Amino acid sequence: MARILLVEDDPNVLMLLEHVLRGANHDVDLAATVRQARSYLGKRRYDLVVADGKLPDGTGMTVGDAASAVGIETLIITGYALHLPREELMRFEYLLKPLRPIELLNAIERKLVSAPPIAAPQ
Repeated sequence: MARILLVEDDPNVLMLLEHVLRGANHDVDLAATVRQARSYLGKRRYDLVVADGKLPDGTGMTVGDAASAVGIETLIITGYALHLPREELMRFEYLLKPLRPIELLNAIERKLVSAPPIAAPQ
């Protein structure tokens, strides 16, 4: 089981993705904005961040940068790949919406297997 921070502003997509992740036995915290995600990153350790590319107060890549700063991998999911800054998006693995649950779970598994171990907070 992995601890995942899921950042998605669409409540319907958030509910669906949460269901998929919890169904795969992951511990999931939910955020809808960059601000909320940063707050969570300051309080808890995560194995992975899954973030929507386009958020009301910024981008998933901004969340990804904050996660990277504390050694956490990020997976971006977006339906707006052509509208996001390419140089920012290309720094992260990303999936295009709409996505199938198995596609998301496979990408998460790849990220978790390849991620370096996270040191316990002191």
